Amino acid sequence: MDVDPPFIRAHPGLPEISMRRLILATLAVTALAGPALAANDTPPTVAPKFESVPQNAVLSYNLIGLNITDAANNTVGEIKDLAIVHDKLVGYIISVGGFLGMGEHYVAVSPSSVALGYDADAKKWKAIIGATKDQLKSAPEFKYDGKFKR
Repeated sequence: MDVDPPFIRAHPGLPEISMRRLILATLAVTALAGPALAANDTPPTVAPKFESVPQNAVLSYNLIGLNITDAANNTVGEIKDLAIVHDKLVGYIISVGGFLGMGEHYVAVSPSSVALGYDADAKKWKAIIGATKDQLKSAPEFKYDGKFKR
């Protein structure tokens, strides 16, 4: 007994070609979607661990946009970003030079390179680094590209 639908009987090569296309299309979609899914994996969900924040803590909004001065109180840069690896602050991204966002040179420095303090009289945070503006401009540049692109 012949159970093929009439369309397939009229076009005998069609099932073979269609099946081949279906398999190739499935393989292509799987190959393309595999890396995309792996790159976008979400971290596992864990129950929150609540912390108390001591009064001497520095919050990120106090740091981002904070001007950095040298020992002579000359402004040498501004903290633009924080670099965090495995829940630990590993660097400040500092903008040096430029005007209104044009010609800025970014450098990444260790947090231990910057002395932070709160000036209670002026009611503001201060950041001091042991480098001049020229030394920071000649330091290796940090670029906002790849996964850091803004």
